[in-house]
Amino acid sequence: MSGKAFRLEAHLQRGSVVRLPVDGAILVAYEGDTVATAPLTAGRRVFRHAATGEPRGIFCGIGLCYDCLVTVKGVGSVRACVTAVREGMKVTTASVTSQR
Repeated sequence: MSGKAFRLEAHLQRGSVVRLPVDGAILVAYEGDTVATAPLTAGRRVFRHAATGEPRGIFCGIGLCYDCLVTVKGVGSVRACVTAVREGMKVTTASVTSQR
């Protein structure tokens, strides 16, 4: 190895910048990234709490576990880890979501 760190940013092509409202806060997102990306890069790890109180966020990252459920444009139970960011979205998280 050369000792130089590989920088992903140098090889990454991103979509257009989108101002994504998440629970009233405007986060920077990129069109085509997942809805989960903006809160995660802003340091937010918890998207909801289970009925028993445990925090939930990204677990599997491929849409199988339903831990990252959010509401997008008024539609509930949307998996943030597999939903692409688009201009005009408004995302809200839930404090308690019933178990599936």
